[in-house]
Amino acid sequence: MDTLLALEIFFLALVVLAGLGMAAVAAVVVGGLFKGQR
Repeated sequence: MDTLLALEIFFLALVVLAGLGMAAVAAVVVGGLFKGQR
């Protein structure tokens, strides 16, 4: 069960990192759009 728990934590960390990465990219894109309009 320890290996299963470790895999679960590993995949959860990957999902969190992917979410943060997408949020950062979205923030940069939105920021670029707003800067381009001004």
